[in-house]
Amino acid sequence: MTTPVGSPVGNTTGTPVPAPASNTSALTSDFETFLKMLTAQARNQDPLEPLDSSEYAAQLAQFSMVEQQVQTNDMLANLVNQLGASDMTALAGWVGMDVRALAPAHFSGTPVTVSPTVHNTADKAYLNVRDSSGTVVERYEIPVLPQSITWDGTDDAGASYPSGLYTFSVESHKGGTMIADDPAATYNRVTEAQIQDGGIVLTLAGGQVIQSSVVTAVRAGS
Repeated sequence: MTTPVGSPVGNTTGTPVPAPASNTSALTSDFETFLKMLTAQARNQDPLEPLDSSEYAAQLAQFSMVEQQVQTNDMLANLVNQLGASDMTALAGWVGMDVRALAPAHFSGTPVTVSPTVHNTADKAYLNVRDSSGTVVERYEIPVLPQSITWDGTDDAGASYPSGLYTFSVESHKGGTMIADDPAATYNRVTEAQIQDGGIVLTLAGGQVIQSSVVTAVRAGS
């Protein structure tokens, strides 16, 4: 059986990961030690064979290059850490939410929210419900208006269908002729989120795995 429902959308939150400690203080200490060594070298040089000033300049230039490289590495490390924190925030936000996508719905006694797509010229529409084997277990007439409906998972006698994955499609009819048969999106609870190949992959309550990019709506889990 089916009834219209609304489609509230939820927000996501997360906690960033703290940044790693910088090596700047250690580098400053090393630079001060280096200057002391150069000063001692100048004081104790042989006045008859003084060191070439260009050698000092070369050593200072080398140390300056090392200093810049360490600072650059620190900046890159902080940037990577910030990106990682952002990814973790995104992952945490998905878990526990209900997402809408063209994916089978897991039924375990709780009504399933379906978002049918009815052809804009149709004068009648029917919802087909198929079990995991592809067998049509129910077929109902539904409104041609663009609104979500619920499937309560019971037959005409009021008996509940077995738990499992069910898919939904919508037949659009005009003048007694079917003009389209389109898959219908459903809402499912997210139980896990992972980062794979630069994208977020979601595992749903029934074990279905989808890309976050195919999600068309998100709402707070009830």
